[in-house]
Amino acid sequence: MDSQKSRDMTMAQPAPPPHGVPFGEAVRVWTRVAALSFGGPAGQIAVMHRIIVEEKRWIGEARFLHALNYCMLLPGPEAQQLAIYIGWLMHRTRGGLVAGALFVLPGAVAIMVLSWIYAIFGHVGAVQALFFGLKAAVLAIVLEAVMRVGRRALRNDMMVGFAAAAFVAMFFFHIAFPLIILGAALVGFLGGRAGLAPFLAGGGHNKAGSGHPVSDADSLLGEEIPAHARPDIRWALTVGATLALLWLAPVLSLLVLLGPANVFATIAVFFSKMAVVTFGGAYAVLAYVAQQAVDTYGWLKPGEMLDGLGMAETTPGPLIMVTQFVGFMGAFRAPGGLNPLVAGTLGGLLTTWVTFTPCFLWIFLGAPYIEALRGNKALSAALATITAAVVGVILNLAVWFALHVLFRTLHRTHALGMTLDVPVFASVNLPSLALTAIAMVALFRLKIGILPVLALCSGLGLLYGLASGTL
Repeated sequence: MDSQKSRDMTMAQPAPPPHGVPFGEAVRVWTRVAALSFGGPAGQIAVMHRIIVEEKRWIGEARFLHALNYCMLLPGPEAQQLAIYIGWLMHRTRGGLVAGALFVLPGAVAIMVLSWIYAIFGHVGAVQALFFGLKAAVLAIVLEAVMRVGRRALRNDMMVGFAAAAFVAMFFFHIAFPLIILGAALVGFLGGRAGLAPFLAGGGHNKAGSGHPVSDADSLLGEEIPAHARPDIRWALTVGATLALLWLAPVLSLLVLLGPANVFATIAVFFSKMAVVTFGGAYAVLAYVAQQAVDTYGWLKPGEMLDGLGMAETTPGPLIMVTQFVGFMGAFRAPGGLNPLVAGTLGGLLTTWVTFTPCFLWIFLGAPYIEALRGNKALSAALATITAAVVGVILNLAVWFALHVLFRTLHRTHALGMTLDVPVFASVNLPSLALTAIAMVALFRLKIGILPVLALCSGLGLLYGLASGTL
């Protein structure tokens, strides 16, 4: 009788995970990670490593870096995908869903609030002065990102050449970002498979932490692959079909009901495509998003893209959350029969949905097979080459932003198959140049953190607005 009761209780309650971490504790830990996830992908990954590996010891160093390398190969924000991956390893599907959703929730709420403020008060002198200072800081931050990623990725002349080629292809010839990334991946894969030294030595990731690394054997999860993390075709088909439906059903519904010319349908299609091709992190794809949002769709003005990036830099969560601001402003300016703020809110939420839902799909489908990638030299070389190309793409973003921040007038010219925005040097914006120089000194020389630099430049922007009489 007691034996039957014990069996009934076992069936009624899920078995505790072998690592001993209750799901409720995991929710609290992922909430803490999300709240501290400032500073772009590098800062977010560092926070995750400090809490998950060093403090909680859920997983070891090798497993953490292995998962990170896989996420770097995927389109979308690698930090959020890493959270999904670890959450799934620890607590199955619900663990991945909670970790990934909590990672973006604080940023989504903050960007939405800031978008409302921007839409309502964006032309008020104080707001304009605030964002004037933010633009200069963001430009310095993007330049610092070029240096930081470059130091890690460009370890030989071959990788420097890939970065230069990517910059020339995108800045001068406007070759599509996905083609650049796919080309770099293919060349890197073939070079690694052939055993060429420059590809095998060029890139990868430094250890995320310092001191003595936590070994997989000493972590709570251990070295073994959890039973739920082994490949299961039935589970993969079920979860894949469910997530694909959640992602694509709204897109197809908007296309059918509203037509492809409607702003909501356009937003859904454009950012769904971005979710598939956004390799290399937020900085790499923002140049393409900015150019499309400004030049092709007219959703934003060049300066407004910098305003949105400033919002994303000052709030927790993935930097790619700036796309929510883009979607908000796009729908706000073409509301149809809706109230502009309602339309903007729906546009922002739609953008966030189609941007981040695919991340769960990539992880849940691919993670069970990821152990087969461990130690694969060809794939490691492909990752290194992609990272090198991304340096050139980020440099393209930095130059594009610099032209629009530092000069009031640009002249578009066409020559030898190239299209260039040439600055009119007489239109240089001296106050913006001075603020950018201050931000660069603070970041590069004084090693001040991103948030203090943003606060400093915002305050100086307000002071400039007050002194110039624009407030």
